Amino acid sequence: MYSSHLAYWVGDAQDSEDPKQSTADMTAFVQNLLQQMQSRFQTMSESIITKNILFYFDTLMTCALSGFLVSLTTIALDEMGNRIDELEQSINDLRSEMGIEASTPSVPSKPKDEPKTGNDPS
Repeated sequence: MYSSHLAYWVGDAQDSEDPKQSTADMTAFVQNLLQQMQSRFQTMSESIITKNILFYFDTLMTCALSGFLVSLTTIALDEMGNRIDELEQSINDLRSEMGIEASTPSVPSKPKDEPKTGNDPS
């Protein structure tokens, strides 16, 4: 696109009788071309910056959300641990009230096997 405009201006400058007018026209063309390039560069730069901002914002929000979820999970686990501790304490309190030692298991243990004698068929 630019090369066709340049060829037009160069060809026009060669046909023109006034070299000062040709130089002024070429200067105006180059300035216009530079302004277009600067405008396009500015648009691309803004687009890249916007995409980077959105990317970093998304990354920041993802990290913050992950940290928040980890905190919630930790709080939930701590709360569950506290409730289990309270339940164990309540069970021990009930055992004390009933006269059962806290270290005694609530499920009766199996009776011990008697020692085997040499007469056993097994």
